[in-house]
Order: sequence, then C-alpha cells, then structure tokens
Amino acid sequence: MNNIVIQGIQFDAKSSYQRGPRKAPALIREALHCGSGNSYTENLISIDNSRIVDRGDFEIDAYFDIEKVTEAHLENDAKILTLGGDHSITFPIIKALQKKHRKFDILHFDAHCDLYHEFEGDPYSHACPFARIMENKFANRLVQVGIRTLNPHQKEQAEKFNVEIHQMKDLNLSTIPKFENPVYISLDMDGFDPAFAPGVSHHEPGGLSSRQVLDVIQNIDTEIIGADIVEYNPDRDFQNMTAFLAAKMMKEILGKML
Repeated sequence: MNNIVIQGIQFDAKSSYQRGPRKAPALIREALHCGSGNSYTENLISIDNSRIVDRGDFEIDAYFDIEKVTEAHLENDAKILTLGGDHSITFPIIKALQKKHRKFDILHFDAHCDLYHEFEGDPYSHACPFARIMENKFANRLVQVGIRTLNPHQKEQAEKFNVEIHQMKDLNLSTIPKFENPVYISLDMDGFDPAFAPGVSHHEPGGLSSRQVLDVIQNIDTEIIGADIVEYNPDRDFQNMTAFLAAKMMKEILGKML
C-alpha cells in the first residue's frame, strides 16, 4: 500500500496582505502531537501508522522549488499532505502531482475562489493558483466550497474553466457532488468562519463551521491522493485555536487517505 508523505512548505512570499503562513507547519504539528487528544480519527483509524512518513519542513526561496521538493516526495506512488504556507503553493504541488496522476478532481475549501488571472501583477499570487491549475488542465474538475467573495472577474474565470462553486449564501451540503475520480483536497483555513479560525490573514465572516468541512470530507468515497492545508497565520491566532483546528483537519484527512 502507498505511503503518505507529509511535507511542510515554509513559504508566504506570494501573500498579498500579511505575511505569516510560512511559520504555520511546525505549529500545526505541535498542536497535533501536544497530548490534548489522541491519534484516532472519528472513523477509529489511528494515524500512528508506519505508512505515514513526515519529511519535515522546507524553507523555500525560489517559488518553483516547491514543485521539485514535492516531486521528490512522490516517489513510489506516495500520496502527499502538505502544510503551508500561503495558497500559492498549491499550483506547483499540483504541477508535480499531475505527472503521476493523469486524471483527478480537486475539492477546494475557501472564502475566495483564487481564480484571478493575475493579482497585483503576479500570475502566481496566492489569489491565482486555481487559474493556473485549470488553464493547464492539470485537474479534471474543480469543486469550490465556502466561497463568499465572488466578483465579476472570478465569476467569468469560473465559467471559463467550468468550476463548480458552492457559495456560502446558497450552501446546501447535500448538493455537493460525489466524486468519481481520485480527489485532491485544498483546505484554505479562511474558508472557516473567523469564529472557528481567527488565525488567518484575510478574515471573511459568514464562513464554514468545522463540522461542515468535516462532514464533506467524511462523505468522500473515492481515493484521496493528496491534500494541502494553507493560509494559517499564527501571528493572528487566538490561544492556538486555528492551529488546533488545522491539526484536527490534518488528522481526519490522513485517516481518509490511509
């Protein structure tokens, strides 16, 4: 059976507002292993498992080095879980992953679509990764959940790339589709309401609850080949609330990947 590699990508140079997410990986791990919980998921699967291999954290200077680091960790058909980092890291991760998996879908939780053609002159901004992914046809399907900042440009981009957007104002979890292909999960912590995740750079009230996100993940009944947890900014956290939420999501996603 395939190993699951954990990698921390310490990179936030593509953030548009506040830096800080590069500090997140170590703090998410600390929350996961602090002793306040245990290793078992809600499905009674322990993540204390020899198939889960943590490769540690990587300081990134050049943006596309993220692709090289990820590609090295995908040897022997390993699955990958990445702790970010700002959301720009998702594009080079997917670029590496699509060399191994030719057909997969993406489930994306976020307050923002991240579909800008470019943002502040940068096509690789953390506001742009899914435009790059979809224009390169790296994913078969993109389903976005929790969106509450849609604007005309990103709506046009979504229509261009056939993105399936589930906005918070209309959210009905029963309408989120089943996946037939393998799935990659991209979890931006600002997809949660700030009441659950205050430690993000871009607060956007009216968001997802932790239970809603867990329910969607629990209902995935196809293979999860990878995931990232991004945009946790420790500089804005309150009593490590967001770190513990990110750790909970990490544990449950790992359990589904095993």
